[in-house]
Amino acid sequence: MDIKEKALNKHYQWQGKIEVVSRAKVENSDDLSVAYTPGVAEPCLEIEKDYDKSFELTRRWNLIGVITDGSAVLGLGNIGPEAGMPVMEGKCVLFKEFAGVDAFPLCIRSNDVDEIVNTIYNISGSFGGINLEDIAAPRCFEIERKLKQRCDIPIFHDDQHGTAIVVAAAMINALKCVKKDIGKIKCVINGAGAAGTAIGEHLLKLGVKNLIMCDKFGAIAKGMENLSDTHKALAEITNPNGETGTLADVIKEADVFIGVSAPKIVTAQMVSTMAQKAIVFPMANPVPEIMPDEAKLGGAYIVGTGRSDFPNQINNVLAFPGIFRGALDVRASDINDDMKMAASYAIADLVSDGELSPEYILPKAFDKRIASAVAKAVAEASIKSSVARK
Repeated sequence: MDIKEKALNKHYQWQGKIEVVSRAKVENSDDLSVAYTPGVAEPCLEIEKDYDKSFELTRRWNLIGVITDGSAVLGLGNIGPEAGMPVMEGKCVLFKEFAGVDAFPLCIRSNDVDEIVNTIYNISGSFGGINLEDIAAPRCFEIERKLKQRCDIPIFHDDQHGTAIVVAAAMINALKCVKKDIGKIKCVINGAGAAGTAIGEHLLKLGVKNLIMCDKFGAIAKGMENLSDTHKALAEITNPNGETGTLADVIKEADVFIGVSAPKIVTAQMVSTMAQKAIVFPMANPVPEIMPDEAKLGGAYIVGTGRSDFPNQINNVLAFPGIFRGALDVRASDINDDMKMAASYAIADLVSDGELSPEYILPKAFDKRIASAVAKAVAEASIKSSVARK
């Protein structure tokens, strides 16, 4: 039985990967009076008087909404909200198992930006944070931006920022391993959608200066015609030398390649044109832009993928559970750039100098230190940047 068949059989068996479990025992009339009517009126009145009490008197303090419109589910495309539910349930499982965060999946039957924003805003009082998931670009950028403006709880699109945070952690340690200065490297990202854009912006804040973004047509440069608004904005802050051409053209002499695009579009020959001790992160799933053995054949010194069956798995589970744990613990109103950067360094720091090697630049997904280390760093950054409310 292969993994696909096994997964389908297990999902038929589970009939859903999460369930609601009561924290209040109701075994007699006194229990009923306290947990429900008439006693429940008292916490209701307390919240009416003080909105912040909703975080103390309900489970809101530990509850995340995991929300999609089903438009970009895994690599499957726009398969619809109901078809995206197994992924949303899976995300909720990871929140609970890795960081003790309760999460509830919600799938919205709309691809309209304002309808999605209004729906999420109108239910946001039920949650301590919102994890947006599997929403197609460029719609996801506008949805997140509008929700951040309207909501008083953290809004986090994991496909963008979770990916960026873990890639940055991998980059910090990979550069340490090859002894290269982040401000002097050439970095090429292939894939300028949600993940690629967020990775690029995060790496610029990390200190990368020569960053080239590519889409399926090649390098994105200032002054090019027919660029989308998102790509025009990227062109203003990337590609300082104005390089143009295909991915094969601009990957030459690059110190780092990051792929969030399509399978098998990079060859060993292309990798051989990169700089010495090249770092290659092909993260298309399940089939990466280049397989690790082929990348090594081309001369790559460090290779990381999104897969668990190769070394250096670059996996969002290293980031999002701890990030929300930290944000919830201090009742943060936002997950800002300082908190994201703190998360990247916290993940990287879990690999000691003595452990660091080309085959080990990130902690393993099941390393029990991760969530607490990330949560602590994120909470501290939240306090320092004045978005903590507790």
